[in-house]
This record gives sequence, C-alpha cells and structure tokens, in this order.
Amino acid sequence: MAFSTCPVIIAPSLTHPALLETFMRLICLILLAALQIPLVAQDPDLLSPYREAAEEKWATAIDEFDALNKTEVHAADSILLIGSSSIRRWLTISTDMAPYSTIRRGYGGAKFTDMAVFAERVISPHQYRALVMFVGNGVVGEPSDHTPDQIEALARHIVDVSHKHASAVPVFLIEITPCEKRFAAWSKIRAVNARLRELALTTPDTYFIPTASHYLQADGTPRPELFVEDKLHLNESGYRLWATLIRRRLDDVLHAQVDATAVR
Repeated sequence: MAFSTCPVIIAPSLTHPALLETFMRLICLILLAALQIPLVAQDPDLLSPYREAAEEKWATAIDEFDALNKTEVHAADSILLIGSSSIRRWLTISTDMAPYSTIRRGYGGAKFTDMAVFAERVISPHQYRALVMFVGNGVVGEPSDHTPDQIEALARHIVDVSHKHASAVPVFLIEITPCEKRFAAWSKIRAVNARLRELALTTPDTYFIPTASHYLQADGTPRPELFVEDKLHLNESGYRLWATLIRRRLDDVLHAQVDATAVR
C-alpha cells in the first residue's frame, strides 16, 4: 500500500517567548509558500490617491522634521518612534523609555495614508537600532474608515521603506489602543490590529507590540484613569504603561539579536 507523504514539523520546547515567536513565523512562512500565497500584492500606484491630501495637510509638519534633523544629534543606536498624535504628545518619552535613547517623530492626526506618503522623508534621515510605529487614526467608526486591506498595504509600504533604508533593523508595530472616544468602532479596530499582527508574523524583522488588553477593564471597556479628558489620548500613567510594554518587547527582540550574534 502506498502512502502519501507530507512534511512534518516538530515544535521544539518553546519555553521562551522569542523562541515561540520565531517558530510561529516559520510556520506562517511555510504555509504561505506551500499555498503559494504572496506576502503582499504591491500596487505601484498605492500612494497616488493619498499624496495630494497628505501634502496639503502635513507639508509644514514634515518641513519641521527636516529642520529638526539639521539641529538634533542622535546616537546610531537610538529607537526611532514615528506615528500620529500619541507619539507627538509623548513629551516624557526620554524618561519613560530610558535606558533607550529615542528619536520622536509624530505628527497631528496622521493616518496610515499620511505616514506612507511621507515615510521616506520621516525615516531615511536617521540611523536607528529599531523603528517603532503607532498610528491610531483611520478607523474611527465612520463610513470613510480605511479597510484592513488598505491599512495592511500602507503599513507594509512603511515597513519596506525602513527595511530598504536599514536592512535587518527591526520594525515594531504597536497595537491600536482601545479608548472610550472611539470604542464604538472597537470591533473594526480589532480587525486592523489582527491584520497588523499577521503582517508582523509574516514579514522578516517585523514585530507586533500587543498593548490593548492592558488598557481594558475587567468588563472589557477602556480604563478611564489612563486617558486625558478627551478620552482619546494617554495621560502620564497611560504613557508610563505604554513605555513599559514597548521596552519589554524591545528587550525581548534586541537582546535575542545580541545573543544570536554572540553565538556566531
């Protein structure tokens, strides 16, 4: 009797989160290859529908970044944090993120469309040990909300810009935070978060930073004590918690890279 054969994947003893994630990445990539599913359908005109509006709204903010780049001096092992107003408003970032040195480049109510349009201008002037991105806009419970497909394509473009500029330097995608102001759209935001997680799992040197569960109460609603009066942005306690979660993820990945280099 003839038996069909298929590859057998044996999981190692995965007691460390970094090992577990590496194994899960391997499984995802094997499955994608076996099913012949492309990692991304790259659209050469991806940014053209968004470029004019982004440049009209954010040109001044990006010009200000260009001016900062001429006066600020940052270590080559800094962490570059880019994104929307949650990054821009993080005035205690140097203290909260210590001992990591940081470069803060956040602007207004930027969406993934805006970040993608200006990705090269925001990212390429810098040398960095890791790139961390948070964009909390684009899905707010309105008919004009971007779809998970749109956001995945835009986020992948930004990741690609970083990897082309600094190959093998890790990129971290922060989960969109649940907040009271936009909680009616939480199911849609969760779908975007799931897509960002999937992108990270299937893209080399790209990682997801889960944060949402830490900002929810036992009943599943946002923790009001972590937000300012607008019920959208983090307060000092919210930022301290955010920093703890981001640093923990950076520690796991960056220390694993150092260990792997030492073994070679």
